[in-house]
Formats: sequence, structure tokens, C-alpha cells
Amino acid sequence: MSLKLATENHRTISTSFRRLFPKNYLDRYHAIGLCGGICSGKNSVAEYLIQKHGFHQLQLSHRPNHLLGQNELPPSFGSQGPKNGAHVFQTVDELLDFVTRRWQDRWVTTDIWDEATLERLLMRPYFLLVSVDAPVSLRWSRFSERAWRRQLDPPDLEKFVLWNDKHLYDKDIGITYMTDRAQLRLFNSSSSLHDFHSALEELDLADERRLRPGWDQYFMQLASLAAQRSNCMKRRVGCVLVRGRRVMSTGYNGTPRNTKNCNEGGCPRCNCGEGGGAALSTCLCIHAEENALLEAGRERIGEGATLYCNTCPCLTCSVKIAQLGISEVVYSQSYNMDNETASILKEAGVKLRQFLPPRNGLVYLQRSSIMISNDHEVFNPELAL
Repeated sequence: MSLKLATENHRTISTSFRRLFPKNYLDRYHAIGLCGGICSGKNSVAEYLIQKHGFHQLQLSHRPNHLLGQNELPPSFGSQGPKNGAHVFQTVDELLDFVTRRWQDRWVTTDIWDEATLERLLMRPYFLLVSVDAPVSLRWSRFSERAWRRQLDPPDLEKFVLWNDKHLYDKDIGITYMTDRAQLRLFNSSSSLHDFHSALEELDLADERRLRPGWDQYFMQLASLAAQRSNCMKRRVGCVLVRGRRVMSTGYNGTPRNTKNCNEGGCPRCNCGEGGGAALSTCLCIHAEENALLEAGRERIGEGATLYCNTCPCLTCSVKIAQLGISEVVYSQSYNMDNETASILKEAGVKLRQFLPPRNGLVYLQRSSIMISNDHEVFNPELAL
């Protein structure tokens, strides 16, 4: 690869990381924990944060005893000494005390060895756990490149897969529990850098609601929790009625009290093949919105109340919402009566809006030089683990 092309690729990496961790994101999250498989690129992310955004490296000097002496893992895997300029601590409690006193600074670590360490970190409101992964064939290619650079014989794919399985699934040292608990789990699958950038912009990693939900997300999560109590055979719907950011009542859909549950055959309509929104006049289930409104009552609702529902209210519920003087309706999922509902609520002076939470969990990003590049001249194998 020419020097010019390598320089351009390096700039591409820097631009990509800046989009991955924009300034307001870095200002908000003071401690980022990175985890991932062998040669997934987590140390490359940490090195970038240190060099480009003023992060400081945090290291734990010792692994727990049950993680030592694992001679079945790759050579030098986990045997790296303290990094230049890193703050090294004997225990995770010492690390947390140090960071808490310096909460205005920025910190990054890849030293999350076991579940006990992770639990201590996740207790703090400033900690964000991010996992990074890539296809095993690509990670094998990266590891082989690192071995060549160290003048070592690279492993064949079968041996690398065995190492990978132990690293992920071993009962003592496996990290699957860690990646499963990451707030963001990034995985690349495309060769298009443009698509990768577009995915990051759409993902909006700067959204602080991932650590502390805003009021809309908070109440919508309560509505979703209420929906888990639903016994309706058609769909789970939950509702929360709020005024002044205080919950007045909750509701979920299902048959009336002292009657047989819908999922036990209590509502013939829901237990037959009728489509959504059809034959509602024969349905015995009370809707989640109705439950919440009945529970609160007109006098308690007063003025300025907001109704949160995980599904857009139907036409019948919309009429009752308008009658009881609800000021605003916030929903998450669409329903087949959205237009009719919007028309009724608009005429009644009730604000209707849809809430879309930030994307979390497993996110398929596009292939890029951050984690999936085949440009070994650009990718730093010394930082691969």
C-alpha cells in the first residue's frame, strides 16, 4: 500500500471514530468500557479515544486468580503489561474511587475480566459498556497478521476457532455474559464505508438516554412493563396515565375482573381468527387505555394529563380519551386506526405524537476500516485484542 493511500485510510479511521464518539457523547460519558472477542478491535478504539479525544487509560494490574494460568489461549493473549501513561490499580474499587474524584475527565478501559468487576462498574451512572465484534474469519486474519509481525507462526483457522470458543464460552473465563449485557453491541457486515457512516449517524450514539432515560422513555418503559400483564390473545398493550411527571394509574388489556382471562378462553372473539380491528363490538376485553382511565377517574385526571401507551389508541379509546380531557397521547407502535385516531384527537385538541426510543442492543453496522478492514497496513495488530 502506498504512503498516500495509507494516510488517507488513517484519516478515514479518524473520521469514523469521531462519528462513533462525537464530542457531546464524550462529554456526557466519562467512562467507557470496551469488550469483545479476540482481535475484535476494542483496543484500537481505546487507543483512538486516548490519542484523539483526551481519554486516559485505566488498567487493573491483576486478573482474578481463576483467570490466571490459562495456557490454552493464544500466545501473549492477556499478558500485556501496563500501557504507557495508563493509570494502574490493584482493584476495581480503587479504580472507581479514582475516577469518581475526577469525574470531569474522560476514561476508558478494556480490563473487565469477570462478572464481579462488571457489576461494580455498571453500578456507576457514568459508565457505558460497549462491545465490538467482527466475523471470526476476519478476526483470524487480523490475528495471523499480528503473528507475522511478531515473527510467529500464525494459527490455522481451526485452532483459532477453538481459542475463540474458549474465550467466549468457557465457564471460568468466557465473556459472553459481558457482551450480552453491553448497552451497545456493534457488529459490522458490509464493505461500504458510506453505508457504515450512514448507520452510525442513524444510530446516534450521542443520545444520552442510553444511560439515563428521558421522561418519555421512562414512562413508555412503564407502559411496556404493564403490557406484560396483558392476558389478551390478540396483542399485549400497556398504558400509563401521567400528570406532572407523576404516575396516576396504569392499565393493560384483558377481560374484566372476576371473569375468565382471555388467554384461557374468556373472550371468544380474541380466540378466533378475526383480524385486528374487526368485530370489536363482540370483544370482551377492556383496552389498556380504558383500564387506566377508569382507574384514575375524571376528578383525578384534571388538566394537563398525558397518556403513554405502547400502541396507538383505537378509535373507541380515542373518544374516551378526548371526553376525559387528556392533554396529550404518546405512543410507540402504530395500529391500523392511526389516521382515524389522529383525526378525532386533533378535533378534540389532544396532542398525539409517536415516541421512538434510541436503538440499543445488537446493531449491525456497515463494514469499515474501524473493525472490519482488510487493510493490515492500517489496522494495528498490536492493539487488536
